[in-house]
Amino acid sequence: MKTVKSKFKFKGGVHPDYNKELAREKAIEPMPLPAELVISMSQHLGAPAKCIVKPGDYVRRGQIIGERNGFISVCVRASADGLVKAVETRLGASGGKADAVILDTTAPAPEGAVAAESFALDPLDWRSATKEELLKRVEEAGICGMGGAGFPTVVKLSPPPGKRCEYLILNGAECEPYLTADFRVMLERAERMRVGVEIMRKILGGPAVRIAVEANKPEAIAAIEKAFADIDGNVEITVLPVLYPQGSEKHQIYATVGRVVPEPPALPIDVGCVVENVGTVVAIADAVEKGEALLSRVTTVSGDVVTEPKNILAPLGTKYSDLVEFCGGTKEPPVKVLSGGTMMGFAVSSLDIATTKTTSGLLFLSKRRVFQYTSEACINCGRCLRACPMNLNPADISKAVEADDIADAERAHVMTCIECGACSFVCPAHRTITQFCRRAKNSIRARIAAEKAKAAAAAAKGK
Repeated sequence: MKTVKSKFKFKGGVHPDYNKELAREKAIEPMPLPAELVISMSQHLGAPAKCIVKPGDYVRRGQIIGERNGFISVCVRASADGLVKAVETRLGASGGKADAVILDTTAPAPEGAVAAESFALDPLDWRSATKEELLKRVEEAGICGMGGAGFPTVVKLSPPPGKRCEYLILNGAECEPYLTADFRVMLERAERMRVGVEIMRKILGGPAVRIAVEANKPEAIAAIEKAFADIDGNVEITVLPVLYPQGSEKHQIYATVGRVVPEPPALPIDVGCVVENVGTVVAIADAVEKGEALLSRVTTVSGDVVTEPKNILAPLGTKYSDLVEFCGGTKEPPVKVLSGGTMMGFAVSSLDIATTKTTSGLLFLSKRRVFQYTSEACINCGRCLRACPMNLNPADISKAVEADDIADAERAHVMTCIECGACSFVCPAHRTITQFCRRAKNSIRARIAAEKAKAAAAAAKGK
């Protein structure tokens, strides 16, 4: 194995203030089990899981409470033993709503309850297990991408006929400001990463491996070099320049192997690549070797008003209020709370929202870090064009959406937008360009879904 510097630099990108020093040196700290968990059925990209429990049921840690509900879907397991108090619609971090199981973890197990061991997964020897057995374990462990999008991992590790994975890329860039969860995973769990890589290489037929890490994480690079020192095969650490959005899947593929993913609906596998977040890689290792389903994750709780910023290993379904309480609360009332980083995160209005498999961070910011602004007319300065890593014209797209001309935004390739926020970050007129793009994409998706439903209804009527 060797460590090399990236030879490729994508167009655009920005350099926000990273503010990672607040939690960077804080080791991963397990959190005591909260009294109540709110376990969403929509913790991943695609169709929400189908809830199969009801109020009054007593469930055990690891028990399936939400079945996989389609090809692009992931099962959901109970993060702890507890009594199902309710199954109700709850708000998520991005503003969407989904069914959630409200679990009372303080309730005693009723007499005759099924033993918790009945829901544990048996450890597998990945060396002797078949590809099919390993894929089944990834699926039954409920693993999805933990970097943000939440794409079902079993689907990503199952290339369609005619497609072959030539490069397995581990995403350790973590370019979002404040967030240090992935950094701590690489630093503290590099040996588990190695096991995950071996498992995925077996599933994917032995591709070359590239571990992508930004240059501002030398300690993580050193830990990975040590853990992977004697690994066989074509394995490299690719040191990326510090530039946002290096963690974007498409840009990381270009930065590591120089390949360009075409516009949607093209996927990384179309250029022979599979990209997985480092946390996902560790989850795969634990699911196979230890029989541990994905029931918890590391989340950074940070911001200038947090009493003690931390990287917390918390059960899925932990409410934001419990996370910040574990950090000693706040030194003063925050002006803004963000789920995720400052570039792609979502402002939240309630701390009753709970963690999911994709909750990478929770930020509490003071008025010193937040300013009020008024969005003004575009001044045609071109800064958003230079910053956009997707070679789009964000100014034209935002004007089209502002004029309610979604068709014009679609012609301007708005569906290619990755919503990184670089355009909004550099705009001197403080235009909410990223939000305009999200609005257009949602409208286009709704139209496409309606057209498909209409076509399906017509086809059914014709029969």
